Amino acid sequence: MSIFQAIALGLIQGLTEFLPISSSAHLILVPWLVGWQFDEKAKFVFDVLVQNGTLVAVIVYFWKDLWYLARAVIEGLFKRQPLGTADARLGWFIVLATIPAVLFGFIFKDFFEATFADPIATAIQLLVTAALLIFAERYGKRERDLAQMTWLDSLLIGLMQALAILPGISRSGATMAGGLARHYQRAATARFSFLMSVPVMLGAGVVAFIDLLEIPNFTEFLLPVGVGFVVAAVAGYASIAWLLSFVRQRSFYGFAIYCMLVGAACLAFGLLR
Repeated sequence: MSIFQAIALGLIQGLTEFLPISSSAHLILVPWLVGWQFDEKAKFVFDVLVQNGTLVAVIVYFWKDLWYLARAVIEGLFKRQPLGTADARLGWFIVLATIPAVLFGFIFKDFFEATFADPIATAIQLLVTAALLIFAERYGKRERDLAQMTWLDSLLIGLMQALAILPGISRSGATMAGGLARHYQRAATARFSFLMSVPVMLGAGVVAFIDLLEIPNFTEFLLPVGVGFVVAAVAGYASIAWLLSFVRQRSFYGFAIYCMLVGAACLAFGLLR
């Protein structure tokens, strides 16, 4: 992988991770469309590690929120009132929402890795993302905020995050669609989606780093990963700021249309090819 390719893929990852259009789909479809050839195992590890650049973006952007939530959870444990405050409850809801993705990731790891080599399946799953966004926008009432969250809400949104392990189903899109379907406001569901991404991205990054060490001559791979990581972090921070501003006034229909067009175009291209 060249430095130019690493920069391009890092930029794609950063710009698309938090938009509900599936970063994994773009990281699969763009190289496929332009004819870039990579070792599938190394490419999968690169994608997951560069994704942690966007993890840095989330931590930097939401560091105050994360600090307050962590402090509230710890204080609640010491006081033997783990759900005593709104911040403590939200912290535990993020933990609960993380469990489905962790279980699905470990149980079906080999299957999910194999799907990253299938652009046609990825294009189809982009259409699924579009359908989720349209359904959520159509039926969600958008009248609740995070202070009203329940354990059932967080678990259902967590199941949507687990579904998004499949490339093409946007993690942010699926989780925000889950929040909208439970009648949360767009800004609230976007904030929860970003916060709950932290433990999942961190865990996936640790697993991918272990996989990186198993690749022959992995040291030659460190520079492209590092470059992609930095580019993804910068682009991801800008993407978070833009999306939070966008969803306060606009719907997700535009993203749904984008996923439909890209998914259908790539599907047609693949079938004709």
